[in-house]
Amino acid sequence: MAFAVPRTAHLNRVVVVALTVVATGLVLAHRAYRTVEISLSGLLLDALSGYGVEVVADRQTVYFGLGSDTPLGLRMTPECTSAFLVVPLLVIGAVMTALRPRITRRVLIALGVAATAVVVVNQLRVLTLVGLVDWLGVDRGYHWGHTLLGSMVSVFGGAAALVAFVWLATRR
Repeated sequence: MAFAVPRTAHLNRVVVVALTVVATGLVLAHRAYRTVEISLSGLLLDALSGYGVEVVADRQTVYFGLGSDTPLGLRMTPECTSAFLVVPLLVIGAVMTALRPRITRRVLIALGVAATAVVVVNQLRVLTLVGLVDWLGVDRGYHWGHTLLGSMVSVFGGAAALVAFVWLATRR
């Protein structure tokens, strides 16, 4: 019995549709994505720190410092999620695949690398914020971690992910 190998043009259309569906799904189901993302933050905080950590997934919140004098909860809001940095990558990947089908494989690899980098950078941002709260106290640590250093981590990390995406997708 012989298996039919899908034609490349059909496979590329499937990839374009799949990327578009995933991008749309992230927009529509960002709450579920944030729940997974904050749960990951809780796992990392629990593993890397001596904090008492608890995740309240239905509120997309991680509490840390439980049992100390300065407990704090961080809520993963729509503005703070990596989902909305991944969505443009998915859309660009779909457009690149539609316009240049021969680079589909490179685009998918680049997309995997860049999306992973964006998620890791967002987790690093959360860890940076927690570290600053621990070091500088709740008021100053949260202010500096959320407004300055956390933003710098996101901007530089997002830019590096975008550069990696373009380089990996377009190199020969």
